[in-house]
Amino acid sequence: MTRFRVMLAAALLAGSVGGAGAQTMSYADAAGMLAKSCGKDIQKFCPTVNLGGGALVDCMDKNITKVNAQCKADYAAAEASIAKRQAAQVNIIKVCNADVARLCPGMVPQDGNLLSCLLEATKVVSAACNQTITDAGYR
Repeated sequence: MTRFRVMLAAALLAGSVGGAGAQTMSYADAAGMLAKSCGKDIQKFCPTVNLGGGALVDCMDKNITKVNAQCKADYAAAEASIAKRQAAQVNIIKVCNADVARLCPGMVPQDGNLLSCLLEATKVVSAACNQTITDAGYR
């Protein structure tokens, strides 16, 4: 949860100074979307907030009922998408374990070549593993 709050704060920070991916949005996409819809609200409701330590996220959470409708919708969409991306990154080894054993023998989860192996085998990797790779933002 802390990592999520830091990443969302980073997205909001970029949004305050400044589209979605196939399944989940990147932090950059979230920041761009929030810059468009929340930038004015961030300046209005959180102008002096220290951007570190989740303070901007806290401020936005506190003022979410006051922001414009598009900001509310985009904030919720960014929050859900980033949470989905992080969950996929955490669970990729569990979801793709059978594919790893079948297609990438001898490779271990910390091996940087493991993801390359799975990406090269995209056509024969299970649907669940392919979806998790996409949701994790690795393609």
